[in-house]
Amino acid sequence: MSIHDNIASIAHMTTIHTIILSIIEGITEFLPISSTGHMILAGEVLGIPNTTFTKSFEIIIQLGAILAVVVLYAKTLIKNSDLIKKTLVAFLPTAVIGLIFYKIIKTYLLDNVWVVIASLFIGGIILIWFEKRLSKKPQLDDSPLTYKKAFLIGLAQSVAMIPGVSRSAATIVGGQLIGLSRRQIVEFSFILAIPTMAAATLLDIYKNYQLFTTADLTQLSLGFTVSFLVALLAIKTFLKYIQKHNLTSFGWYRIILAIISIIVFIKI
Repeated sequence: MSIHDNIASIAHMTTIHTIILSIIEGITEFLPISSTGHMILAGEVLGIPNTTFTKSFEIIIQLGAILAVVVLYAKTLIKNSDLIKKTLVAFLPTAVIGLIFYKIIKTYLLDNVWVVIASLFIGGIILIWFEKRLSKKPQLDDSPLTYKKAFLIGLAQSVAMIPGVSRSAATIVGGQLIGLSRRQIVEFSFILAIPTMAAATLLDIYKNYQLFTTADLTQLSLGFTVSFLVALLAIKTFLKYIQKHNLTSFGWYRIILAIISIIVFIKI
């Protein structure tokens, strides 16, 4: 980060910006609509500069939301060592691909609103198509989550490194395509987020920690806390919703948001 970038991050990323982005993160992290994509679009609308710090902020506060999963599923994880192993297997594809493409993703994709818009639109179409396809088949009972299925879900998750794709959408669609019930894959998607976002955060901190100022750390701490508190409520709400509804509404939401974003950013 240059001195100019650092000054810009302090001058333009206000406490209000931090709270707004963190609320967005907490709400959207576990929904199939892309939390990163929403933060990028919101950042553009709010006029927050695309500095190294803001990119790091968008990555690091996601760990706050993921901490909510640790709190809610702590007992499940403690009692089920096999689930932990399968989660780590699912994490491997993302870990390897993420390490290889970290610089490219952060430099060229993480602040690109047009990549986000395209991903939201295409992802919306896929969700709607997927739900129509699924409605023609009988609902699956819970089937065993094997190590092979876990690995395939991890491959699906790795696609979500493209901003706007949505980690939640990729894993839910991927999991159901290989035979898991919606309830199974939604909860596994939550748990898989723990090592995924923990690794992404640690990698980013390792790469950039020496560039953070005291003001930056204050913003990160606030964002982390807000996203955690909001995510606690969002997870419970989404679990209740998904028991009675499918993902079609999220598909339409993505398409509508993409169209509105095109209009807004063309005018800007």
